[in-house]
Amino acid sequence: MRRPPVRLACPDRRSLLTGAAALGLSATAAACGSSEPAVDENGRIRLRLAVDEPSSAELGGFYQALATGLYEARGLNVQLIRPGFGQDVPRALASGNAELGLAADSFTPLRLVGEGAPVKAVAAFFQKSPRALIRPAEPTPRTGQAAPLAPVSVQVAEADRDTLWPWLRALRRLSDAQLADYDLEAFIRESDTLLLGHATREPLMIAAQGGTPPTVRLLYDDGYAAYGALVLAPNAFARDNDQALRAFITASVEGWTAYIEGDPDPAHALIRRANRDMTPDQLDQAREVLRSAAIVTGDAPASAPLGTMSADRWRAFYESTSGAGVFPPGLDWRQAFTTDYLSPAAGPAPVS
Repeated sequence: MRRPPVRLACPDRRSLLTGAAALGLSATAAACGSSEPAVDENGRIRLRLAVDEPSSAELGGFYQALATGLYEARGLNVQLIRPGFGQDVPRALASGNAELGLAADSFTPLRLVGEGAPVKAVAAFFQKSPRALIRPAEPTPRTGQAAPLAPVSVQVAEADRDTLWPWLRALRRLSDAQLADYDLEAFIRESDTLLLGHATREPLMIAAQGGTPPTVRLLYDDGYAAYGALVLAPNAFARDNDQALRAFITASVEGWTAYIEGDPDPAHALIRRANRDMTPDQLDQAREVLRSAAIVTGDAPASAPLGTMSADRWRAFYESTSGAGVFPPGLDWRQAFTTDYLSPAAGPAPVS
């Protein structure tokens, strides 16, 4: 029998969602109110998945599941939503504007652990992060010509300054003096800079602006252990809606499998309806990157089914990022995720 949701006396929501203490998700805010999702006129459970980014191929599997009725077949009415003004995915969960959220990488769940937020990652649909170090194409040196100089700057977006940049700086022995603002036009003009971006985005944008195709290297190949496309669920919601959450994950696994291995046109039609800036060529090229780099499946899909997470990967990510000063020593990284809602075959081996 399903237990009734826990109800607490709630302080003013605005006070909870402002200030540094609310940057993640306060435990009090997440626990307030009902963890029961709404039901539509057809009796399907409504699940709103909050996403921070515009619709693109990086959401392709979820859109494939929507377009082909995989969610509906399991009694779900799934909606992909963007958080409103002044909100992000954690705030959307805190305010009750979404039942589930999507985190771009493993930083977000660990930050929520630090905030004491009762939220966990319950599935990871990118076994490799699409984050990449992008370098301008280098011409082949002529005989007797000096090799290209080492980069003098690295363009990093503001959102990555406190997370990914410290990790990269420690890995590459860089310094803050080399940190530069994200400026794609300047990157195209210059030959002595690197760009911290996405394998599925900036190379396509550079080509669209007439630039020479750059050299792209996934950070995964340098030991970046983060997962991507992580589904976040408040603990109370997951507890009280076990069957609905399992159904969502199962349908999403099927959607991503169909998107990567089958005909992506159903997903692309919905993506273009949601984001008019996306062209068919951009979607096809980004999907090909997801396929060729094994971002969704990983290099050994038979041993790591879609959605799965391993404790060893989480520990490696935490140790590398805490070593770079992003997270404090002693953070209980195990609280960032759970595999309880994956199929038994997708569960991880115990931590060694």
